[in-house]
Amino acid sequence: MKIIAARIIVTCPGRNFVTLKIETDQGVHGIGDATLNGRELSVVSYLQDHVAPCLIGRDPRCIEDIWQYLYRGAYWRRGPVTMRAIAAVDVALWDIKAKMANMPLYDLLGGRSRDGVLVYGHANGADLGETVEAVGRYIDMGYKAVRAQSGIPGIDLAYGVGRGKLYYEPADAALPTETVWDTRKYLNFAPSLFERLRETYGFGVELLHDVHHRLTPIEAGQLGKAVEPHRLFWLEDVTPAENQEAFRLVRQHTTTPLAVGEIFNTIWDCKDLIANQYIDYIRTTVVGAGGITHLRRIADFAALHQVRTGAHGATDLSPVTMGAALHFDTWVPNFGIQEYMRHAEETDAVFPHDYVFGDGRLHVGDTPGHGVDIDEALAAKYPYKPAYLPVARLEDGTMWNW
Repeated sequence: MKIIAARIIVTCPGRNFVTLKIETDQGVHGIGDATLNGRELSVVSYLQDHVAPCLIGRDPRCIEDIWQYLYRGAYWRRGPVTMRAIAAVDVALWDIKAKMANMPLYDLLGGRSRDGVLVYGHANGADLGETVEAVGRYIDMGYKAVRAQSGIPGIDLAYGVGRGKLYYEPADAALPTETVWDTRKYLNFAPSLFERLRETYGFGVELLHDVHHRLTPIEAGQLGKAVEPHRLFWLEDVTPAENQEAFRLVRQHTTTPLAVGEIFNTIWDCKDLIANQYIDYIRTTVVGAGGITHLRRIADFAALHQVRTGAHGATDLSPVTMGAALHFDTWVPNFGIQEYMRHAEETDAVFPHDYVFGDGRLHVGDTPGHGVDIDEALAAKYPYKPAYLPVARLEDGTMWNW
């Protein structure tokens, strides 16, 4: 069995996606996601100019060897561009292997560990009242866990307050939008949001919140301690994690569970966080961390330290990644939760899939492979559209973390 083609498909059905389609001489194909939000074309070039030519003639069943070839053989390891390209290849190869075995991917990984995958949705509003109402709508839809983000008095364009009711897409302009941040205003406001949510809905629903790397470690500790009475499922990305040791200080000051990792690319980005049990959930993704082959290693290492998975699942990941992630989630023993931002109808049409939502969970189908495909004719109707993520500055003009 040999790979005879590796084609890159770029489409924008509501937002940009980069898809790799690997074809074999036995008529079986697999697809993988290579999307890097706001930097999509960098991965297109890496795949098209440097990876795809190296795949032709290789046996697609040799997933581990191909992964090592692309990681070790490049010499320039890690990084978001390299690891997304590797992830696209890896997921496409797992898709092919599962189809050849006539199995859904979770069976090939080792079988079910659960019947459904607990997911959380995104509730946001321009102010506290709108956010409280938005959380109620998600509860009415059957969600058992909801991420709550609110506009903050005195701050325009606060992170997490997006367009529409069911999804939030921050990449919004051909050049980066500039937003303004004020930590003091945020810290004075955020605890009141969760106080109101618990007063309104009680403790029967899990609540989550994304800080988006905005705080220093001691500020993060203050926030975590302030929301302890409201029993959050987690606080996400409370401080930048380039310095993994920073989370030690956060951990010393709060018992609120901590989650991090959506921008991590390898096990080395989270090794100390996990080994020292500074976090409770690791949010690395199939597409961001080199595919299923590498994500398994991260999850197994995390399991040794009682850290659970909580993979990123925003709309900057295509349904291909969501499908692969759900098969992974269905299998992985130390699963925690899966983020689930619903895609636009146009996106769902371009990427037909067999996973469905019900009773607060996503359920994968039994289609051989990861259960997601691409309608290339429809994809061609949505050309690439430049869209950058915003940037943030403090009120005095200082660049800050977005």
